[in-house]
Amino acid sequence: MKILIAPDKFKGSLSAREVCEALRIGIESIDSSVEIFEKPLADGGDGSLEILQYYLDLKKITVEVNDPLRRSIQASYSMTGTTAYIEMSKASGLVLLKESERNCMVTSSYGTGQLITDAIGRGATEIYLFIGGSATNDGGIGIAHALGYRFYNADGEILAPIGKNLILIERIEHSKVLHDLSKVTVQVICDVNNPFFGENGAAYVYAGQKGATVEDIILLDKGLENLANKLMTQNYPAIAQVHGAGAAGGVGGGAIAFLGATLVSGIQTFLALTQVEDTLKNCDLIITGEGKIDHQTLQGKVVSGVCQLAQKYNKPVIVVCGVAEFSIAKKLGIQRIYTIIERSDSITDAMENAKEKLIEIGGELVFLE
Repeated sequence: MKILIAPDKFKGSLSAREVCEALRIGIESIDSSVEIFEKPLADGGDGSLEILQYYLDLKKITVEVNDPLRRSIQASYSMTGTTAYIEMSKASGLVLLKESERNCMVTSSYGTGQLITDAIGRGATEIYLFIGGSATNDGGIGIAHALGYRFYNADGEILAPIGKNLILIERIEHSKVLHDLSKVTVQVICDVNNPFFGENGAAYVYAGQKGATVEDIILLDKGLENLANKLMTQNYPAIAQVHGAGAAGGVGGGAIAFLGATLVSGIQTFLALTQVEDTLKNCDLIITGEGKIDHQTLQGKVVSGVCQLAQKYNKPVIVVCGVAEFSIAKKLGIQRIYTIIERSDSITDAMENAKEKLIEIGGELVFLE
């Protein structure tokens, strides 16, 4: 029997590689004759570079940049040849801030722009930008500022590239952009389809998680609308209703406008880069999973992508996760869902002992018909 294990991380508990390892240990403890293929995955969020390093021969580059509050930190990205892989959360991530510091009115994506600038300076002509886990809602003007763009208010004053200043932008200046961006291909990897602004846009859906009050969210949304309008009047691309433009506080749309970027599905990108399909089509059972299975799983998450690929080859799929909305199973063609919470006394128990419980689940999988 051949089994493919292809999960995402269990956020806050286990990495994707650790999930693979635990399930493999469980399966092999019962039947060592099973042939197991481990393909840890990601969908473009934090942890993406760790997964890519597992598959690709990447050179790690560490540089001094600004964190979301413009404090100096060391952040890294990876390169191979003239291709750079940059994870936004390394320089502009929510994980870099204490709970009390989260305030997307004043945070900036500037540090991510510094990583991009450094990569181009080292000869990168193709950039994969993973934008999950951001601490910002600045529409990408922080990234743009690091590249040489400048934003002015009605009085001709340069604005700091932060969320609360989006509403004040009157003019965008690009004469001092540091590099010829037409020679750089940028692919932004994201896993959401939100528009730039509006009730389903960046501010209303995500800013609250980044420290914004109700009043802040209203202002940030108006600011994103103002930026989109100013871009239109100054001959930049129309980004208002582009699916995914609202990702990472509007970085999805900002990257289109300022970098000429293309937005691509995170899981589809990873499936291609890791050549999962070649392995999957020759396996008898597919195991995938992530921390939580819910309606968001259907929107380009790892489990959704793996299930779609399995259906293409008529392969049975088992899902393991922390918690689950079981109604999702039918929609994705899942044969069975195993949850850790069912085997735990509490969420704390589930999080702290996830590995042991996945080993237990792995042992049970061997007995499936």
